[in-house]
Amino acid sequence: QVQLVESGGGLVQAGGSVRLSCAASGRTFMMGWFRQAPGKEREFVGTIHWGLGITNSADSVKGRFTISGDNAKNTVFLQMNSLKPEDTAVYYCAAKLQWGMTWGYWGQGTQVTVSS
Repeated sequence: QVQLVESGGGLVQAGGSVRLSCAASGRTFMMGWFRQAPGKEREFVGTIHWGLGITNSADSVKGRFTISGDNAKNTVFLQMNSLKPEDTAVYYCAAKLQWGMTWGYWGQGTQVTVSS
């Protein structure tokens, strides 16, 4: 069992920056970020593969959001720059423990609100 604890988020003006953190209580295979805006389905933001050191992000955030992590501390970060009002959402951290598994572990979510 792995627990994920997120931090960061809040209210920011358009064009501003926010950094989210997510700490896992144990080792994971991959960690990722997802977001859910009001009235919309949860969508993929990005992932980090610890073993390969590879990150991946959605086209909608490329060039603005950066995923990084500290494997030794089981912590993943989401640096969000040039924020837009449409980035307003609850941001969730998720983890996989093995290749081929689903995103079985989720954080509690943290609200990011971007004002215009």
